[in-house]
Parts: sequence; structure tokens; C-alpha cells
Amino acid sequence: MKIAIVGTGYVGLVTGACFAEMGLDVTCVDIDRQKIEALRAGRIPIYEPGLDALVARNAAAGRLHFITSLEECIDRVQVVFTAVGTPPDEDGSADLSHVVEVARTFGRTIRRYTLLVIKSTVPVGTAARVRAAVGEELARRGAEVAFDVASNPEFLKEGAAIKDFMSPDRVVVGVDSDRARTLLSRIYRPFLINHFRVLFMDIPSAEMTKYAANAMLATRISFMNDIANLCDRVGADVECVRQGIGSDARIGNKFLYAGCGYGGSCFPKDVKALSRTGREHGYAMEVVEAVDRVNERQKLVPVGKLRALVGDDLRGRCIALWGLAYKPETDDMREAPSLVAIRTLLDAGARLRLYDPVAMDECRRRLGDGDGRIVYAASMYDAALGADAVMLMTEWKELRMPDWARVREAMRGDALVDGRNIFDRAEVEAAGLRYAAIGK
Repeated sequence: MKIAIVGTGYVGLVTGACFAEMGLDVTCVDIDRQKIEALRAGRIPIYEPGLDALVARNAAAGRLHFITSLEECIDRVQVVFTAVGTPPDEDGSADLSHVVEVARTFGRTIRRYTLLVIKSTVPVGTAARVRAAVGEELARRGAEVAFDVASNPEFLKEGAAIKDFMSPDRVVVGVDSDRARTLLSRIYRPFLINHFRVLFMDIPSAEMTKYAANAMLATRISFMNDIANLCDRVGADVECVRQGIGSDARIGNKFLYAGCGYGGSCFPKDVKALSRTGREHGYAMEVVEAVDRVNERQKLVPVGKLRALVGDDLRGRCIALWGLAYKPETDDMREAPSLVAIRTLLDAGARLRLYDPVAMDECRRRLGDGDGRIVYAASMYDAALGADAVMLMTEWKELRMPDWARVREAMRGDALVDGRNIFDRAEVEAAGLRYAAIGK
């Protein structure tokens, strides 16, 4: 079977490479000519473990192709997936302009029955809007061509996206015709053979499932951060609390880790978009809106912990940050808690030494040198050199077991803020460092 995927961002590229690995003939489409040329040359625009090898293998096998326009391949494919971005507007709603433009291109170019599948994260009702846009373009052409629209939201975790795609908890597919269901059943047949769950449902339910899933996970994170902040005030240890409630089978132990808040391209955007959808339909999503408020407040907690250790006046202080990406195993810094910490510290007059195993280039692109007050360090120990304090913001594996004596020797000061609760207080304090964590 031949399919096309429009958009070679995170979702589109991972989806295309994984479908090709399963034996489909996949054409990835992107209007960014430089990105397409880079992909043809084997250069991957994002960091995702294993993706470069997967792309190279399937491109060499002739199953994965990269082009700049849908028109080039529309006559060869049976299914078109749209995986373009839906960034948040200022009011929190999802910007659907790219999704609608793909629909219009689809309507202008199809000459036989083709299925358009929305894999981009979109609010409930988008499929109907897409269907209308395709119909308008067909009407302008005076053409009568059968087509269907379906919803197939993605549930990939950055840093583990290939595993998530190949061994999913479930695949959610929203359809409203037997023809669309038959095509998507063929595409996902390898998953059915391996007994993974492919859940067929109506299209609005599929669209809602994506937002509901991310909002639930974000809720667990913000709930634990709220509990952690109360633990600080009453003298409890949030790690003990986490183990206590996570042992309850009704609750489970995932996404119960307190820290400095969530970030990335999904949770912040999807939580806001779900709140916006509620308001558009006359319903206040009060829990979801509180989740967002708690998370934004939580991103400031590490700087508050720092001030408690070294004092309110941070002018001229040298602060080291370990970890810049919003989570390990990615270079993604969208909505990263580190960005809030960096900007707050710069506004307070501090000097910064930054280190991340992967996201250094992305940070330079976003922040530059901070008017000469940002140094990009070569290692975690280089970052600590001459620092009054170290703040951990991302729990990369290589940052989890430092040589504390070496860290203390490199530092000028003695303050450590553990924004992810991964260090052992006794080990840190035995090296002569003062330690602060979240809810401990």
C-alpha cells in the first residue's frame, strides 16, 4: 500500500519512518525545501533516539521518499495523513490554518477516491471543517470525486517515539464509513497481528480522546506538584506520599513525580486548547484550567528554592543549570521549565552556565548569549565551574549520579536545587553542599 504523510516534523517523520518499517511505501511531503533536501541527504532535523537509522534504512530500501508537494504523489497514494503543526493561538485555541491548507490542497488535486487522515492534534469538530474545505475545492473544480476523512491521533512520547509507535498501548481510529475503516484496518494490520489494540470509534470521540489523554496526564503531574508544595509546608516527603498512593491499583504509579512542571509541544498546548473548546461550547473546564495554572506557577518554584538557599539578591551570582530540554532524550525546549528559570534568573541579574547533553544548539538558537551573561558549558562539571549554585532542571541519565566531590570542588558556592527530585540528600550533603528539592 502507498501512503503520503504531509508534514515532516516530529509526528510526521516518526510516523512515516515507522510505517515504512512495517512495509508500506511512504512519501513524506513538506513545503520546506531545505528540510526535504536534508532528509534526502540523511540529515534528521530533530533528535529522537534511533530515528536516523530507521530513516536511512527505509530510504535505502526504497520504501521512504521525501518530496515538496502533495501534487507530485497524489495519484500514486490511497491514503494521505496530515501531520502538520497546530500551534496555539494567543487565546489558547489550536491554529488549524496548516491543517485546512492541506485539506484544500487535497481537494484541488485528488482525481479518484482517497482517504484523508488527520493525525495532527486538533480539537473536536476539525474533521467536519476539513471535510467542508475539501468539498469547497472540489466544487470550485466542478469535480465529483469520492473521499473520506478520518481521525487517527498520535500518542507518541518524545524520546521513546519509535517504541511507542511499534508497540502502542492502543491505536485510536475515528471513521464514519466502512471504506475508510477497511483502508485503516489494512494499514494497521501488523499491529492487529501482534495483538495490539486498534480502537475504532466515531470521529468526534477520536478527536476528544487525544485531548482527554494528555489532559489526564497533565492533571496527575500538576496534582503531585500541588501536593509537593504542601509537603514543603507541613514537613512531609512527597516521595513517600508518591509511593504510598502509587501502590493503590486504582491510582497506579505513573506520572506521579513532583518536579518543576511539564513542558513540551503537547501537554501545555493541548490543555489550553481543551479549555478553549470548553469555553466555545459554554462549559468551563475548571479542573483543566487549574492544571494549567498550577503548572505555570510550578516552573517558578526552583528559582524560589534557589533564593531560599542563597538570598533574594541574585545580581552577579553565577548559576549553573543542568538540563535544558523539557524532558530527557529530546532536544525539544518548547515550554520547557528551564526557559522560565533562565529568563527569571537573567531578569534578576544573574550570570548563567548552561549544560544539556542534546539541547545546547536549540538553546543557543532561542537565547543567544544573553547579552554576554550566558556560557554554554562542555559538561555538567564545566557548568559547575565557579558557580554559586547548581540547578537541575532535566533528569538526563548522565546527570543522575554526579561525582559530588568534583562538583563541590568546581563550585564557588555550595547550593544545589534538585528540580526533579533525583538526588540522594545524604550524598549531596556529605560532599558539603546545601540541598533543596521539591516537596522534600
